[in-house]
Amino acid sequence: MAKRLAAADKEVLVEVVRFTQKNGLKGSDGGWKDFLAQNDRKFGASVSDPRKRSRDVLLAFLQTFSKDYQKYFGKLVKRHNERSAVQQHMTEFPDEVSPEQKLVQLTAEHPEYRKNYCFPSYQEGWKVLRIGEVSSLMSSRAMLAIDCEMVLCKDGTEAVVRVCVVDNNLEVKLDILVNPYKAIADYRTHITGVSKDDLEGATSSLVDVQKSLKRILSKGNILIGHSLHRDLCGKVWYNLFLKIDYSQVIDTAYIFKYANLPTTASASLNSLCKAVLGYSVREEGEPHNCLKDAETAMNLVLAKLKHGFSDPIDIAASSVTESDVLKLLVHRIPVYLPCQELHKIFSGNPDIDDKIDSRIRGEFYSTYISFNDLDEVERAFEELDGQKTKDSGGRLQKQVLLKRDNGDVVSFFVRKMVHGSGSNQFDVPKKRPEPSDDLVPKKEHANGIQQKKKRSTKKHASKENMSVAP
Repeated sequence: MAKRLAAADKEVLVEVVRFTQKNGLKGSDGGWKDFLAQNDRKFGASVSDPRKRSRDVLLAFLQTFSKDYQKYFGKLVKRHNERSAVQQHMTEFPDEVSPEQKLVQLTAEHPEYRKNYCFPSYQEGWKVLRIGEVSSLMSSRAMLAIDCEMVLCKDGTEAVVRVCVVDNNLEVKLDILVNPYKAIADYRTHITGVSKDDLEGATSSLVDVQKSLKRILSKGNILIGHSLHRDLCGKVWYNLFLKIDYSQVIDTAYIFKYANLPTTASASLNSLCKAVLGYSVREEGEPHNCLKDAETAMNLVLAKLKHGFSDPIDIAASSVTESDVLKLLVHRIPVYLPCQELHKIFSGNPDIDDKIDSRIRGEFYSTYISFNDLDEVERAFEELDGQKTKDSGGRLQKQVLLKRDNGDVVSFFVRKMVHGSGSNQFDVPKKRPEPSDDLVPKKEHANGIQQKKKRSTKKHASKENMSVAP
């Protein structure tokens, strides 16, 4: 593996170094910036972009890691080489490429693919599945669609409790209840459709599921799912998701173009199903059905293969229910802030959803603010202090600072539920805001104010334009 790393091209080494940055990995000289500060007297860490560093510097940094890490880095190099070989083969022999493999490639070319499908599979419990010879992948392969349901455990993690897999004939290949073997805080039955009674007597573990998936994905078979990376890995490594690293995937969120969403955004399974297949996966308020969602993902791929759908799809207007139009979403709220204190930032007396247990993510939670009509929603949002930005789905939001009675200042986001709705009347920065509430929270001081590194004078100046709600 060390030889494979040493022989890698610079662009591959750049990707591996970026992987270490994303996952906070450190060698004997610390992380990437630590290494530069110690070993480059001229520039130090001031030029930290891996692309601007020589191949020798990149390799020297990666060689500061243990043999186990270098072994994993070798696997990353192999994965990159396989991806390049697939691209080259498709260019040289386009007539040999199956339609299914073209969708695998279309998924891999999506702007969000490398970020979301770069898994920490060097960690314990992960399974890296082989794809076989590149030339053999070009012919038609079996396709299998998957969907999972997760529950919230008492230690704050999430765990898989049901896994369903169907083939391209919609025949069920796997429908299994999974015992997380840890205490469950919230079954989220209204979302997952799984109750405490359902899991009583369940003996299958995550390892059992991984073995089953390894068997049915042999010989380069294609795995399909909607935002599939969330089932394979989730947002944080310590969650008990499937922990499967596999590159032969079709993500139905990536293979369609959207007329009025950012290129990095994707539609929900339900709204995409309505736009492409003409029906809803579920009615409003109905819990998920793991098997039905897997079937829907497969039907979307089959529709794409049959009809192409090369033109952008306009689905945003139908992606929000009538009741949700009258709401604002408040997210990344620190758990120590009672939701009733949110009344301070809204005029009138809107309803605040205090059923937040299923929406707690570590140290943060989210809730909904409901209004009587659209005018109230627009007025409430416009009256909030804070700069307008767009979230990753293209919806307007503002970062709000709330000063509590004890003097603490709390930061969170207020987001619209609908796209558009006056968004064309002003210029909205394209800068991506803070992560949503389902990401790993950053450490905070005891008084609840998030720790921040020192920033440049220019960045401080832009912050001073944001006022604090009294």
